[in-house]
Amino acid sequence: MRGRLNAIAIILAAASCAAAEPWLVFEGSAGPGRGRHVVLVSGDEEYRSEEALPQLAKILAFRHGFRATVLFAIDPVDGTINPDRRDNIPGLHMLREADLMVIFVRFRDLPDDQMKYIVEYVESGRPIIGMRTATHAFDLKSSPTYARYSWRSKEWEGGFGRQVLGETWIRHHGAHGKQSTRGILVPEQRSHPILRGIGDGDIWGPTDVYAVRLPLPGDSQPLVLGQVLDGMRPDSPPAAGPVNNPMMPIAWVRTYRGPQGKPARVFTTTMGSSQDLLSEGFRRLLVNACYWALGLEDRIPARSDVALVGDYKPRPFGFGGFARGLRPEDLR
Repeated sequence: MRGRLNAIAIILAAASCAAAEPWLVFEGSAGPGRGRHVVLVSGDEEYRSEEALPQLAKILAFRHGFRATVLFAIDPVDGTINPDRRDNIPGLHMLREADLMVIFVRFRDLPDDQMKYIVEYVESGRPIIGMRTATHAFDLKSSPTYARYSWRSKEWEGGFGRQVLGETWIRHHGAHGKQSTRGILVPEQRSHPILRGIGDGDIWGPTDVYAVRLPLPGDSQPLVLGQVLDGMRPDSPPAAGPVNNPMMPIAWVRTYRGPQGKPARVFTTTMGSSQDLLSEGFRRLLVNACYWALGLEDRIPARSDVALVGDYKPRPFGFGGFARGLRPEDLR
């Protein structure tokens, strides 16, 4: 009897520890993604990546079979999700076994013992997807070890954003909070597998367009252009004047080749707030991009299933607007 009670106690303790882990894991079942592990790294103060990435992870796991792990900026004092803490994202060691990294962070100043896992992943040649503020993902002040990854790096011009994703932070191109974004496909790229099932105007989000320097570096290939709209609705009219001439790329693909020489597939989008994921077209863009990044483009259906999972009511973007007191398990 005592043996049985001890065994039960061990099981309950293990379950309790799992529940207390400062990250989320969604186990996929059947689907093309079965056997592939996607690690999604959140941590920004403005665009609610802590809401967007769990929803994307659920879609990848429950609609497509991927194993999806979501990491968060965690306050070490109380274990809650706190995007204002720029120096702590527990669980980055799981990148060592990841098949794909999706990163959506802003100005993080991570310690070396965390940052090293991101650098190891990037330099391994495995695929990367960067969302919105990932163009200015790092502002490393506390250690010189990985300083070149910082968004204003002079040693590695533009840091991780420019060198890996294709651009660093430049400026807002549309009027922030007043002009939204409609996605227009690059005509020559309409047959690209990432755009399968997506048409002009299917992608819309309240976030404004980011400026980038044209042309984008290396072999970067724009897929979607951002039409600046005068208003915050999908049917708002295009803004007049030079802001849409030319339109800025808001999604592109490129290759990053690190010191090991292995070329990595990279997809970058400057959209991505939690509210942007209410757009079916944008969700389809992200899911298709995950397939493409992993070399599964032949498995992308004519119209990917990107139905929202659960009750998804994202908060508006803005500084200080995150839900306080939540732990990762509260988002399960």
